[in-house]
Amino acid sequence: MSKEMGVNKDKIAVLLMDFQNKQIQNQPEQKRDILIEKAKGVLATARRLKLPIIHVEVRSRQGPPKFKPWDITRRQHSGNEDLGEREDIFKIHPDVQPASGEPVVTKRRIGPFSTTNLFDILLDLGVEQIVLLGISTGGVVLSVVRWAADMDYEIIVLADACSDADEEVHRVLVEKVFPRQAVVMTCNEFLQKLADRG
Repeated sequence: MSKEMGVNKDKIAVLLMDFQNKQIQNQPEQKRDILIEKAKGVLATARRLKLPIIHVEVRSRQGPPKFKPWDITRRQHSGNEDLGEREDIFKIHPDVQPASGEPVVTKRRIGPFSTTNLFDILLDLGVEQIVLLGISTGGVVLSVVRWAADMDYEIIVLADACSDADEEVHRVLVEKVFPRQAVVMTCNEFLQKLADRG
């Protein structure tokens, strides 16, 4: 894994993405508790250091959403369940709930930039470097890496705080794809870099 990028505490933000009950339940059982513990550790340190933390959640409007006529795959899979806005299964996991003052952006698509004010929040905070924790690796994490790279953010992906229901997809992304546009490291390596910065 690539680890060359330094950590800039004055320009960094942590993005906790789609750590919701449903998404966690969709991950391999042996990884669920590990994901939560890794995320909790990063959040605790970020809060102690007063680093900005932004929570990203996904919610669908009730009933099938409207997609473009050519978006066949999404139309086939939408509306197959009753997607209530605030049902417990769609809430952020209780162990990684936003603290007071931490913004939550609610997206309607896989990636958050196109349907939320995430860019404006990052701009207001003066952020140039983003740290990504998310479920799933092949969904929201991949989308944010691609979009943020096009916007010239420095990107750190915490591999062991990301997960995909398909473990091979996760492996290929963190080992082969993400290092082209991001630095990939473990949570412990990231926390050590923060400690080294004082």
